[in-house]
Amino acid sequence: MDDIELKALEKEVKKSKRIASEWASQMHDLVEDRLPGAFEEIHPLAQSTYDACKAWKDACTRLNQAKTEATD
Repeated sequence: MDDIELKALEKEVKKSKRIASEWASQMHDLVEDRLPGAFEEIHPLAQSTYDACKAWKDACTRLNQAKTEATD
């Protein structure tokens, strides 16, 4: 893998972390400001947060694998 591809993976990790953080912030706002009245929002918001965090973890895994292969 060349430097351009590694930089693209690094950018993907940063972007997916930002998105996951934004979803986590929305979860926090729900808990702090709108529960218990908005309890029906928990499941869809939690699923979106989970999906975003999973995408971040997967991007990190791909980056770490690429870095490992680059040093071998």
